Amino acid sequence: MAEQLEMFSLPNPCRGLCQANARGYCLGCFRSREERFGWQGFSDAQKLNVLRLCTLRQRAAQRVAPITLEDVTEQGELF
Repeated sequence: MAEQLEMFSLPNPCRGLCQANARGYCLGCFRSREERFGWQGFSDAQKLNVLRLCTLRQRAAQRVAPITLEDVTEQGELF
């Protein structure tokens, strides 16, 4: 499996919905601030772990209060 990780880079999970929830996780990708800012420097194994954690966070958030993409407003233009 390590060979496969080296062959394919893991894409950034950002969805462009950069808003933090009450726990500090992004509503779009469910990464913490540290995970978002450190993504480029993480190894593939670290990225896989972050993606696993994001999936768990998303499932937990959906159990508490289901969020649809319509509930999250688009991020406005920066310029």
